[in-house]
Amino acid sequence: MKKLLSVLLSSIIVFSSFVIAFSVDVGAASKVPTIKIVTENNNGNSLEKADGYVNATIELNDTDGSALSDSVIVKVRGNSTAMTAKKSFTFKFEKKKDVFSMGKGKKWALLANAFDPTLLRNYVTFELAEELGLEYTSKQRIAELWMDGVFKGCYTLMEPVQEGKDRVDIDIESNGGLKDFMIELEASRVDEDVTYFRAGNLRFGISEPDEPTDEQAEYVSKTVNDLINVMKSGTEAEIEAVIDVQSFAKFYLLNELIKPLDLNFSSVFFYYKDGKLFAGPPWDYDLTAGNINKDFSSNAADAYKPDGLYANSKNLFAFLCKYTWFNDIVKDIYRKHYTYLENIYIDGGMIDSLADEYSESFSRNYNEAGWNISRYLINVHKIPFATYEENLSYFKNWWKQRNEWLFTEFGFTEDNLYTIGDTNGDGTVNVSDATLIQKMIVDLEPENEQKVVRGNVNGNELDVTDATLIQRWIVGLENNTLIGKRAIY
Repeated sequence: MKKLLSVLLSSIIVFSSFVIAFSVDVGAASKVPTIKIVTENNNGNSLEKADGYVNATIELNDTDGSALSDSVIVKVRGNSTAMTAKKSFTFKFEKKKDVFSMGKGKKWALLANAFDPTLLRNYVTFELAEELGLEYTSKQRIAELWMDGVFKGCYTLMEPVQEGKDRVDIDIESNGGLKDFMIELEASRVDEDVTYFRAGNLRFGISEPDEPTDEQAEYVSKTVNDLINVMKSGTEAEIEAVIDVQSFAKFYLLNELIKPLDLNFSSVFFYYKDGKLFAGPPWDYDLTAGNINKDFSSNAADAYKPDGLYANSKNLFAFLCKYTWFNDIVKDIYRKHYTYLENIYIDGGMIDSLADEYSESFSRNYNEAGWNISRYLINVHKIPFATYEENLSYFKNWWKQRNEWLFTEFGFTEDNLYTIGDTNGDGTVNVSDATLIQKMIVDLEPENEQKVVRGNVNGNELDVTDATLIQRWIVGLENNTLIGKRAIY
């Protein structure tokens, strides 16, 4: 496959002399990067997945004024998404290019987010994955796309999940043999150029190397089967010897929070590196967070609801979630990131901020590119509301209900919560909190653990800086702390 793509790239005819009148004023899109693709036969808007790659030129313009023009090959990407009118695309350079300061790579993904009326589910999830510290989480930029002169609307440009120094950094060629690899859960789909195997009653496709030899495929299959046997019945120490437990706990929490419909079916990746299996990188989250037809199946009904455990019975997590020690690690990760999680959905939080920041681009997606926000696209897809505001409100409320349910499920209560900066614990942040910090520093006020935790707003040892930052916050001066946010003891 890689050799075939290389031959296709080398045969690209440069045809950048084509002049096309764009149907939307590019200047109007100055708040987001713009991407303009012109296909060799001017057939980009009628491409289907079966057409494969076609030759094209691309022009990428960032908001800082930087630009990149080059020859590429481009194709329709995805499976169910490939059947929608608003296609997702993959484009590939002949040589690695740094696109929008996201690092160098040959292949890039343009996600249409066709199933998500908010256009934000993927973006928010990848931001959360980054916050949790999941290695090799794809970088992303919201951009606007023109294909052969036709404005296609708002897309998310992302690094695809693949091997590479600037992508998933694994060693798939060590001394001529295979050392590391990457696999994707694939319950039933069949692609003729993918090698599949079964392990632990699950079916996987080998993603890297993309054309494994028979010996390499046998090595991957045996390795995964052996470590799943350990996950099923091993001790904590034995399991820690074969998997990276932290990555599995973080990846489990991510998926438990947002309930992806496909968690037991597809688009779930694992990679093997330095003798251990790691969970991730994350991928494909448009059918999550309640954006699901609850009547499609029992699994869909569970994924639709903001309550109930979901990911603990699926995929490789089913083997790990039966262990108390693993669940304790998950709960500790949740506790450490609670402030971030709550900020996703509160009024003025992440979802609101992103919707505001990209409001013009989102509006053009529906009003100028012409995509119907309330269109029902696929039988597993929740029927959207009629307006963007209604869909955004549903997304926020689902997140709120989900996080509040997990907060209780994980054994936390209101007594575990505190307001950052509320040193004296009276429920507000004011000058008395700054004064108390100063008294604790000079030993005029006996310290206790809760006072120190609440008053420590700079993340270092408690000192006069904490008092100063609280004073600045009170009078409305900007500082980069989380004062006023809630956290868990």
